[in-house]
Amino acid sequence: MTSEKGHASMQALMRVLDLEVLEQNLFRGISPDAGWQRVFGGQVIGQALMAACKTVDVDRHPHSLHGYFMRPGDPSIPIIYEVDRIRDGRSFTTRRIVAIQHGKAIFSMSCSFHVTEEDVFEHHSAMPDVPPPEDLADESDMKATFMQVAPEPIRKYWERERPLELRPTSFDHYTSDQPQPAEQHVWLRSTAPVPEPFADDPRVHAAILAYASDMTLLDTALFPHGLSIFSRAIQAASLDHSMWFHRPFRIEDWLLYAQDAPSSHAARGFARGAIYNRAGDLVASTAQEGLIRPNKPKP
Repeated sequence: MTSEKGHASMQALMRVLDLEVLEQNLFRGISPDAGWQRVFGGQVIGQALMAACKTVDVDRHPHSLHGYFMRPGDPSIPIIYEVDRIRDGRSFTTRRIVAIQHGKAIFSMSCSFHVTEEDVFEHHSAMPDVPPPEDLADESDMKATFMQVAPEPIRKYWERERPLELRPTSFDHYTSDQPQPAEQHVWLRSTAPVPEPFADDPRVHAAILAYASDMTLLDTALFPHGLSIFSRAIQAASLDHSMWFHRPFRIEDWLLYAQDAPSSHAARGFARGAIYNRAGDLVASTAQEGLIRPNKPKP
């Protein structure tokens, strides 16, 4: 059953994603008061996608996005999103979005939209065989057991109220400094239904999934090195992010985020993800390269 805190968290997320219209092709977004030193990358991706959606006909849904992070975002001030209407074709629509703070670009993204086409070629890869979310520890179980022995940064992250519930199939990489395989499987869903008037807008569900897709992806590239994104020994940041939306889905329903990281080299980790619904249909794919380097000791 959805809790009042779950509803409140989802309402707060929609206040972040539902941008203010300043002028044609110009929008303003806010950041949540989460005590972070920089803006969460998934927030900027989701807001940029929502900005693009506001300039596209409702019968066209996003099918791909490709973004680059250029500067850390400042959570204390709004972010301005400028949308360039590159092309409006018969089947596809293309937009370019730039996120601006302090007069400089912090993020840029290209996004393509497509009208739905039926009776075409159909196939997808099989979903990994993993335990269902009901067989995994929920957040109350984690707070009662795992969180008691988790390192402080991990405990603070998991204890914070969030609009999305995550259920990893394993916590080994968070509790051990031993190298782990460069893969992970995480079930995710929203903590409450998407509120009105956004509940049945598939583009809003896509924006929320884009927001969520940045949460655990880069972490996978650190597992072979006995580290996690929470380690104080490293500097980590998203450099780019790509996403493809293949099939309809709802963010309130459990989705499996299967991730792997085939390469880390030259202070960059590369990770990719496949997102499946409960029926085993591939609904989205992701890819990301991020900065991962040891922190330099202070002189």
